[in-house]
Amino acid sequence: MTLTCKNCNTHFKGNFCYNCGQSVNTHRMNFHFLWHDIQHGLFHFDKGVLYTSKQLFTRPGQTIREFLDGKSVKHFKPISFIIILATVYGILYHYSNINSFNNEFLKGFEEGFNRSTTEEKSPLILNFEIINEWIGTHYSWMTLFLLPFYALASFCAFKKIGYNYVEHLILNSFLTAQRLLFRIATLPLLYFYNNTPTSNIISIVTNIIDFALTFWVYMQFFNKYSKTKSFWLSILSYLFFGLFLLIMINIVVIIFMVYKKVPKY
Repeated sequence: MTLTCKNCNTHFKGNFCYNCGQSVNTHRMNFHFLWHDIQHGLFHFDKGVLYTSKQLFTRPGQTIREFLDGKSVKHFKPISFIIILATVYGILYHYSNINSFNNEFLKGFEEGFNRSTTEEKSPLILNFEIINEWIGTHYSWMTLFLLPFYALASFCAFKKIGYNYVEHLILNSFLTAQRLLFRIATLPLLYFYNNTPTSNIISIVTNIIDFALTFWVYMQFFNKYSKTKSFWLSILSYLFFGLFLLIMINIVVIIFMVYKKVPKY
């Protein structure tokens, strides 16, 4: 049976208009339509978020490889996914008043850094409380800022496999989403043990599990390599990431110091 598209008046057959993509299934605007639209448009729970979350903790490497090969209909888009997850984590982290910098070593480092910069009359003052507050209120932006460095690191470490930089960006987007899901799940532990020595242990264990998850994903995704080679290349990727991030931080610090010294008229 030939149908007429309600959007562009094109005559077509099937479930979607070949001219504009309008679905043949149009419904009256009611509460059922509104609820479905919220699910589909904002959270995509009907087939996106829950499906992708499950796949990232059951068969992550194969899932990401299939996504890059074009099998992407059931998945929530990776960049949108990490923006939503990072925003949720940032809000929970901020309003839980969790302090990630309660370590005595970090406090001593802060005091020593501020003392040395004061003696040198440097404009830089280190305050971990302000940094912690900034992380909570800008977590989604910080996550997106770090993503290109993760992608560049894995691209350099696993370059011989043949995936381009954008494909590594998608790979690390899913990896970031996986880590965020894990950290959201462990956030109640940080809240319960906040400002106690146990919180330091939880943070260390969380970072170790982060690396284990990364290795697991890389091992599945780069299945042309042996597990041993994937492990060492994963470590190399982390080293690259630290190096690239350190270079960027130094560039930002230099720009900041130069800006502070420029006279304002």
